[in-house]
Amino acid sequence: MHEASVVANIVDAVLEELRKYDVTKVNAVTIVVGDLTQLGIEQMEFAYEVLSQGTVLEGSKLLVEPEHIVLGCDKCGYEGPAKMIDFGEDGYGHDIPVLSCPKCGGPVKVLEGEACRVKNMDIETRDD
Repeated sequence: MHEASVVANIVDAVLEELRKYDVTKVNAVTIVVGDLTQLGIEQMEFAYEVLSQGTVLEGSKLLVEPEHIVLGCDKCGYEGPAKMIDFGEDGYGHDIPVLSCPKCGGPVKVLEGEACRVKNMDIETRDD
């Protein structure tokens, strides 16, 4: 379960950033997670709940914003979503993106969909 190690890194980074402020409470931490990361949102939320215990993050919510895959093709100018291979019920809920141009079949650059980053934090400080 690589979600736990990813969330551990996020928690560590957030706690490091929060040391710069006189934080009394954290209400939520919003992260952006790209479809290509194949990270399980429920697993991330569970790991966050466990790993935030005993810290200023305890009781806060982990809010996850998806970042869908966007491809760009220099050959034909296509910019848009990837074609997905649907594995149906036996695929355990994981569709696989085809990383070639859906329009001309040429090579593509991934423009969006690889992110895993903290977007913002909803915090309360003594100054509030």
